Amino acid sequence: MDLLLYLALIPSLGVAAQWIAWRTGLPGILLLLLFGVLLGQFVQPDSYLAELTGGEIAKAGPELLFPIVSLSVAVIMFEGGLSLKFHELREAGSAAFRLVTLGALITFLGTAVASHFTLGFAWPISFLLGAILTVTGPTVIGPLLRQVRPTRRVASTLKWEGIVIDPIGAVLAVLVFENILVHSSEPNLGSAIFMLSKTILVGMGLGCAGGAFLTTAFRRYWVPDQLHGIGTLSVGLLLYAISDHLAHESGLITVTVIGLWLTNQRHFDIEHIIELKENLRTLLIGCLFIVLGSRVAIDDVIAHGWHGLLFLLLMILIVRPISAFVSLLGSPLDLRERAFVASLAPRGIVAAAVSSVFALEIERRGGAFDLAGSDQLATVTFLVIAGTVAVYGIAASPIARLLGLADEKSNGALIAGAEHWVRDFALELNNAGVPVMLLDTNYNKVSQARVAGLRAECINILNEHARKDLTVAGIGRFLAMTPNDEVNSLAVRECRGMFERAQLYQLNFSVKNTNSRREMTRNLMGRQLFREGLTFSKIRDLHESGALFKTTKLSDSFSYTDFIRRYNEVPELLCVISSDGTPLMNTVSDPLKPESGQTIICLVTSVPLPVEHVAMDPETKSAKG
Repeated sequence: MDLLLYLALIPSLGVAAQWIAWRTGLPGILLLLLFGVLLGQFVQPDSYLAELTGGEIAKAGPELLFPIVSLSVAVIMFEGGLSLKFHELREAGSAAFRLVTLGALITFLGTAVASHFTLGFAWPISFLLGAILTVTGPTVIGPLLRQVRPTRRVASTLKWEGIVIDPIGAVLAVLVFENILVHSSEPNLGSAIFMLSKTILVGMGLGCAGGAFLTTAFRRYWVPDQLHGIGTLSVGLLLYAISDHLAHESGLITVTVIGLWLTNQRHFDIEHIIELKENLRTLLIGCLFIVLGSRVAIDDVIAHGWHGLLFLLLMILIVRPISAFVSLLGSPLDLRERAFVASLAPRGIVAAAVSSVFALEIERRGGAFDLAGSDQLATVTFLVIAGTVAVYGIAASPIARLLGLADEKSNGALIAGAEHWVRDFALELNNAGVPVMLLDTNYNKVSQARVAGLRAECINILNEHARKDLTVAGIGRFLAMTPNDEVNSLAVRECRGMFERAQLYQLNFSVKNTNSRREMTRNLMGRQLFREGLTFSKIRDLHESGALFKTTKLSDSFSYTDFIRRYNEVPELLCVISSDGTPLMNTVSDPLKPESGQTIICLVTSVPLPVEHVAMDPETKSAKG
């Protein structure tokens, strides 16, 4: 295969796998592994690289892949550090600390014992595998948490564990590799303590130095805005390489600390930096899994047979539950929350990358390691990744619902704005079974909403900390309906990390602003609500003039056409609620066509015709202005 085609094919397959995962709801990492394994049937990267470079298969692949994999993992860990907010430690601190210390130790020992007695690995290789599998893939936990939407305390605990445990697992693997496999057959406690201290000091020192340097440079405007993203990335990768050169695998600590430093400082906004890192992470995850997956031989995975299956079951049913329940004794989490934590520990890209790094290192050293299992390290790791992602991906949502930690639906609406007519519209949604939360900075309006029985908060939607503190379980869409177009546009932009773009809506204030130079850039806006010309001011004026919101259940005997005829063909369709309770908002770009069995919410401005002129309408309700 042509090298240019191969290099273009890898990211294309990675994006395709993640797009299919989004469309089908399947775990993306499983599809990435599948695509990688399928690609490996046609192009095996080690032999392909050896052919291109004229080197040996046993060395060409490892020598070239080692630095690429390492730098890619550094970017992923950097992005992970950028997502860790210290304010979350108020809820997750104690539990997360227990999981990454005592929990990690139990997982390390339990995995080593399980691999030795089920797979027949030598003890040194068993301990190395145990260290590698202490990590709990944040790139897999993140999507699972967005899918399940558990309570905030559980979500914060699992997110912190997943990110913080990665450098811990990598450093632990280095200690095992260097102290047991390289230097001696017997563990040397003094050497291990020295290596651990050196790794932590180098990683923390360079990480803090890098964070302080970048903060100072951006605060004092030494760097132009267009270089913020790539400048941060280049500094992070450089310090990662220097740190790794001084102390093996300390680079993961370095980039994680830099990310932590930047995201928790208060001197400048880093949203544009985070956006770049998120895009890079998505690309690199796809490419890494395709390449690393293509190195796995299916025959080697199948060869483990029931031994491999037994090892996987022990990891899921024994090691993780014991690790979670023992380490969380005395933590703030209740029994249901501990049970959910015990039932979620998927392995992801970091486990795959670290195992591949050590497998590549073992291959580079040739015959220096003649231990049972040394040639199966990456294969078993990929078996655990695929198995845990499949099991947890399928079981996480049912378990969360069974434990009462997640809403079965996300059909609710978060509404910015609490004007009189907005409150009445929200009340119609709420009475129709759609959970609603109103946000406004005017306490009087918020109080009136609460008196009406609505859930309302007096906060500024543009305030990052206020958004982080919101409990949005059961809410899956955002409606910007304030009387200020600029606030609406900015609110939609700020909420892109909370909701899918397809569920971000905005109502224009007036017609004159929609076609003038005063309008904000279109890409900062959500989907335009209702219909062209039906603006905030128009609805407000109609509502003040006596217009009512009507909620009506359509049927075969009373169609939408009948409803329109009854109200003299002047009702304004605002929303349709499907038979499963999901609200569908009417928009300018995608007008709705209500069907039998659905419930409609309309704004009506005329007196209805007598009942005898239309079909019976027994389920029509109204909210008076």
